Amino acid sequence: MKVTYDLHQVNSSNLPALRDTLVAALEKYYAGPRALLVQLCLALSGLALQFPAWENPVQDMIDTFGRNPATVPTLLQFLTVLPEELTGNTRIPMTDDEYRTRAEAILTANADTVVELLSMYIQAQGVTFAVQTQVFNCLSSWLTSGEIPAEAVARTPLLQFAFQALAADDLFDAAVSVICDLIHETQEVEENMLVVQEIVPLVIALKPKLTEFADDPEKIRGLTKILTEAGEAYRSLLLHHTESFYPIVEAISECAAYPDLDIVPITFPFWMRLAQSIGKRSSVPPLLLEEYKKLASVVISHLHFPPDAKVLTGQEVEDFRSFRHVMGDTLKDCCYVLGADVCLNAAYDIITSAMARGNVSWQQVEAPLFSMRSMGAEVNPNDDLVVPKIMDLIPTLPSHPRIRYAALLIVSRYTEWINKHPTYIPYMLQFISAGFEDADLEVVAAAGQALRYLCQDCKQHLVEYLPQLHSFLKAMGNKVAQEDKATMYEAIAFVISAMPMEQAAQTLREFSLDILSLVHTAASKQTVATSQEMKAAIDGLENLEVMLNVVETFGDDLPAACRNTCQEAWLFFDPFIAKYGSDYNVCERVTRLLRYALNFFGSTALPVIPAVLARLSVAFEETAYASYLWIIGKIISRFGNEEGVGLRNTFKQAFEQTSNKLVKILQNTPPSQIPDVMEDYLRMIAPMADYAPDVFFPTPAFPVAFRAAMAGLTLVQSDIVFAALDVLRTIIAHDCLDPAPMPPPKFTIYAAVIKPVVEKEGLELTGCLLSGLTGDFPEDAVSSVITIFRVLAALWSAQLLSWLPVVLRQLPPTSVPELAKTAFLSDVTQSINAKDYDKVKYAIISLNRASRKARERRRNMSTLGG
Repeated sequence: MKVTYDLHQVNSSNLPALRDTLVAALEKYYAGPRALLVQLCLALSGLALQFPAWENPVQDMIDTFGRNPATVPTLLQFLTVLPEELTGNTRIPMTDDEYRTRAEAILTANADTVVELLSMYIQAQGVTFAVQTQVFNCLSSWLTSGEIPAEAVARTPLLQFAFQALAADDLFDAAVSVICDLIHETQEVEENMLVVQEIVPLVIALKPKLTEFADDPEKIRGLTKILTEAGEAYRSLLLHHTESFYPIVEAISECAAYPDLDIVPITFPFWMRLAQSIGKRSSVPPLLLEEYKKLASVVISHLHFPPDAKVLTGQEVEDFRSFRHVMGDTLKDCCYVLGADVCLNAAYDIITSAMARGNVSWQQVEAPLFSMRSMGAEVNPNDDLVVPKIMDLIPTLPSHPRIRYAALLIVSRYTEWINKHPTYIPYMLQFISAGFEDADLEVVAAAGQALRYLCQDCKQHLVEYLPQLHSFLKAMGNKVAQEDKATMYEAIAFVISAMPMEQAAQTLREFSLDILSLVHTAASKQTVATSQEMKAAIDGLENLEVMLNVVETFGDDLPAACRNTCQEAWLFFDPFIAKYGSDYNVCERVTRLLRYALNFFGSTALPVIPAVLARLSVAFEETAYASYLWIIGKIISRFGNEEGVGLRNTFKQAFEQTSNKLVKILQNTPPSQIPDVMEDYLRMIAPMADYAPDVFFPTPAFPVAFRAAMAGLTLVQSDIVFAALDVLRTIIAHDCLDPAPMPPPKFTIYAAVIKPVVEKEGLELTGCLLSGLTGDFPEDAVSSVITIFRVLAALWSAQLLSWLPVVLRQLPPTSVPELAKTAFLSDVTQSINAKDYDKVKYAIISLNRASRKARERRRNMSTLGG
């Protein structure tokens, strides 16, 4: 770390001694421990990069360590980390030109020497597997850094030896890695054709080993990596000379068919990229078409659940399900090459053949059904050949929960096709309805999803079925879980959104009144509602929320059926919140629904907004739930520009009431323990400062808001920091503080409020800003800090210069070096004295950079120590 960050502190005359000390340490600890060897090699690499007088570090290290067999491993360790450190360590303070010049002198100039050295070591008499592994690792390092071209390797025994080493268990992994790197470096095939011509026969010769090592998954994994690397790198040649390169594709196909599902996905990028390349051609070689047909069948076979799914643990089932979706993407690649109709027909034939044999297991049917679902996105909605066969097949499928689940998900994926073929809608509704009555909860969930997508994509056709859907919803409502019931309401909302506006409004009103009656029942009871009644009311609110989310709004000019709905609905909600608003679940559900209602009713909600704000303010005062602040902020954002006196008085009352409650909370609870309240309070006052400054500034609550924003700067959550900075920037950079010839009348009042608060809180504010800037502030916060500091420097110059020394002394040296503090104070002072306040920006940026470097260094030292 010292070499990385602080080498400039060492006098150049002492650098040779430092180098010699590190080399001597390597000589002493050549036998290990390895962690120490690696760190010494990293230090020497960093030193070599920054020490131009060290003319040839590579040759010097070869001379020192390369002649004694006992120290050769040390040399190989140094040569392995050297290119990695020189090309990957961006923390070393050098210009790009300095780096390029030095990297060329150390790496490029020595590439041939290193290749010759590695060639000698790989076949030296008495060489061990450990040293040969190091040779391969070193070669990989130089290859991936781009310093050794593949053709240089091909001129040596290293290429042939890498393939021969696959026969040795001890060298297998290192050989696989270096071969893959060699192939990768030849992907510019035209520039590397001679090397490619050497590599390809060696790769093709690996094909028989897939049979030889069939019982060894680790060997198959390594061979698969090599084959797929070659397939990807040489796919342009494969397309132009298919017969010559076809054995590689055949071998990759064998790997894709291997039963170990950890190995199979290694082949997927090859199939995807080959498909993309094929898509750019006017014709496809028949051999490749056949391979993609085989691949589709292979993938479907991999989709089968085990005959006894109970042998899988819960995690294994989840992993397999996730992997099936990955395999589904490969099926889409097959569709891209062959066409969706070919792949769907193949899956269809698998199902019909299995059913024809009789005594079919559910796995034999479910896997191809899943594949049909995966390929759904590739289906042409106008297809009249394959998809009708699939739709006609669904009623004949065996009665098994897993099969019904898969079939319902096919319906949900093919709803765009059904929209083009509406004659299938009655049957699909019947099939989905039956799914809701299934005892298996996953089947019920799939039915909900199918209904949702059917209603979304076929909504125009389903308007006539709405009474039937409504009756079905009432009949099934108490038989399904709330999550599925909400999906049913969402589905119906899609149909409502397709109706003529007056009819849609009347229908939405009917559904809403059904739901609101549950709220009314709970609110009007003389006693407290039972848990079952409360659950019904809360679930009803969620159902109404999902409907409003879909319908969104009918515009500011609401249909007649909705014109009085807002006032009517509030008559249900007001007593409900008053009675049950202290229930957290009620709070969350009511505030979310109010958010959608604001959007739906728009300006027609204005008559009830004062009552809504009054109720929400009381609710926050009684509960301290952050969501009440959140919805108050949304209301102010929506109606903050409205000028009604009564409304603005309500804004003022809500601001003061919630601020007073926040003060009480903070008397006993630190801000860090109520981050949700802090964030939503800040997001509530932000639109007030923007849209209602006449309410925000001239009120006793303003100093509370200012201090709350400062408290927000002390928290580690980025969203809260940004919210706090936004509020503070709005206040401190307000136009009322910028002297203008004829300011608006209220600006004088605003300025008279802001100035004393800033003067009183300025010392703490400056401390919060600099502490965060050199601590936990996110990087994107710097621009806001610059804006605030620039205004402080311009309008509170003397005060800022008195605050800064105190604040800087309090910043720990681990956060920012003393030299950086001194430079920052000097830069700000010069900026203020010269009245060149733009230079404050550069002072902030410099302080931030110095702090980031100190933190990065501290983290690295901590990691090293661990």
